Amino acid sequence: MPVLVRGDTREWRRRTAGQQWLRFAGTLAVAAVVVSAASAISAQTTWAFVLDAGIQLRDLGMRMFPPDAPYALALGRPLLDTLHIATLGTALGVAIAIPLGFLCARPTTPSQLWVRPIALLALVASRSVNAIIWALMLVVLLGPGLLSGVLAIAFRSVGFVGKLVYEAIEEAPTLPVTAMEATGARRAQALAFGLVPHILPTVAGISIYRWEINIREATILGLVGAGGIGVALQASIDALAWSRVSVILLGILATVLVAELVSARVRRGLS
Repeated sequence: MPVLVRGDTREWRRRTAGQQWLRFAGTLAVAAVVVSAASAISAQTTWAFVLDAGIQLRDLGMRMFPPDAPYALALGRPLLDTLHIATLGTALGVAIAIPLGFLCARPTTPSQLWVRPIALLALVASRSVNAIIWALMLVVLLGPGLLSGVLAIAFRSVGFVGKLVYEAIEEAPTLPVTAMEATGARRAQALAFGLVPHILPTVAGISIYRWEINIREATILGLVGAGGIGVALQASIDALAWSRVSVILLGILATVLVAELVSARVRRGLS
């Protein structure tokens, strides 16, 4: 908070003139970017469709009601496949992410010059690609099916879990590890008994939270052929069977709600 001196009097100002002009210029720059983006989007938008969206939404809602209730009996297997994709993908992603987290964390990496940058690059690459993009590539490589979905979820989960794991390692106290090494324990023993018990509840909570997210992501992977309930959803949309689409959406909603309740209960038990 600068104080400007004018003669014998002091005038308090929150910012100097230079800071005020810099703040004003920054505000103008942000406004210019927002206006430019809005103009670009507006130029590529067919506003006739936008203005007609309310009527189309009402018409679609009328086609989806009443839901085709008997069709719900056929959704058991696709929903189970979705849970399998999310669970196996999460387990594989966590199994890959934990070693990468140890390689990224400064206290545990073998080399901050070579190993840490490569491990960080792997985590960033994983987080940069959305699960449905992973699924698209894997369907091309491996063909449609559950395996592509599992690997897509796993590759997406590696970056999320690995980042939080290595941050938990870096925030963990180093005194237990140092004390064990001072008494003659090997580095691996000190990490196993001095560090791992401290971060284990955090890793478990992160894994459960990621599993909950992956259930939501797994529901749409079928749209690109990666298995699960999304396959049935895409088939119903292509057939214009909107009464079945409403049943599928209700099934997805129920599955996500149950997964969220289970996740919250498990994480509460770990805390």
